[in-house]
Amino acid sequence: MATWDDVRRIAAALPEVTEHASYDGRPVWRVKDKAFAWDRPLRQADLAALGRTAPDGPVLAARVPDLGAKEALLADDPTVYFTTPHFDGFPAVLVRLDGVTTDDLQELLTEAWLCRAPKRLANQYEADH
Repeated sequence: MATWDDVRRIAAALPEVTEHASYDGRPVWRVKDKAFAWDRPLRQADLAALGRTAPDGPVLAARVPDLGAKEALLADDPTVYFTTPHFDGFPAVLVRLDGVTTDDLQELLTEAWLCRAPKRLANQYEADH
């Protein structure tokens, strides 16, 4: 299954991506200063809301184009994709990093990048791929 090294490799292969440290030192991947993926450990409120379903491994957060895309991912594989009340109404999904395949991670990060990249850059990427 996927690792932080896979996230770094996949994100770094996308155009104009930079990796930064968040306020607490965790990695955030950005395109043109817009975050599209980040290390998102579960907080106490998340753990309380998730109860026994809370994962104990690493959690990646990734932007999605809209709430419909978020709902589709959550329905597609709830063993990998999940959310918490903190993300209600926000176009992002949480991912059990140790449960996602590298192929699915590639697709997720590319889609996250596409929805945050400037239109010109996203259009050029799609034309090239």
